[in-house]
Amino acid sequence: MASEDLIIGRNAVTETLKAGRSVNKLFVASGSHDGSIKQILALAKESGVVVEFVERAKLDKMSDGGRHQGVIAQVAALDYATVEEILETAASKNEPPFIILLDELEDPHNFGAILRTADAVGVHGVVIPKRRSVSLNSTVAKTSAGAVEYVRVAQVTNVAQTLKKFHELDLKIVGGDMSAEKNFNEADLTGGIVLVIGSEGKGMRRLTRESCDLLVKIPMVGKINSLNASVAGAVLLYEIFKQRSKN
Repeated sequence: MASEDLIIGRNAVTETLKAGRSVNKLFVASGSHDGSIKQILALAKESGVVVEFVERAKLDKMSDGGRHQGVIAQVAALDYATVEEILETAASKNEPPFIILLDELEDPHNFGAILRTADAVGVHGVVIPKRRSVSLNSTVAKTSAGAVEYVRVAQVTNVAQTLKKFHELDLKIVGGDMSAEKNFNEADLTGGIVLVIGSEGKGMRRLTRESCDLLVKIPMVGKINSLNASVAGAVLLYEIFKQRSKN
């Protein structure tokens, strides 16, 4: 975890939360529940920040010997957008929404590479879950080669509810899945679309897969039966870009 992502100490963390800065996660020493910690936890709850209680030894390691006072906040490299703001971005360009949803992707380098491709093909925004997912940290920002400045990223508490909202807006939910029957280049990927990219190794969760309107695969003839998440994402994103460009 990069040190520039961390806010250390009770006063600094309190002011960070009060200022409304985007916080990926709050780490609190197990057993800490006194006055100022209670205030920090209340602010975190009010802002929907994920809190993880950990042993003090972990906080000591994270802070590299700094005086953490039992609390460390991991902040986002940039402030998160909302799903509504992503949809507004599409509307402002008079384009059908083009959105990526990352279902528990964990590698920040994959996330950064996906953001770089997303910028290249005109994606309006990326949606990630708040829990069990890579967050918008400095490694992601660096790997994206600046794309993080141009592609909006939203965190959501409930992926299933977010996909339901996209369905209600008549967006097509397309999941990349190597067990799918249809090849990606045989599918209709025009119109408003949400491309779902699953986690490394495990792919999409069952409920996410069941929420998709269409599953597509990338045909392969080699000995390895899967691609890196960011590479697979790039292949699918460019097919969507090609079909959107024709329309």
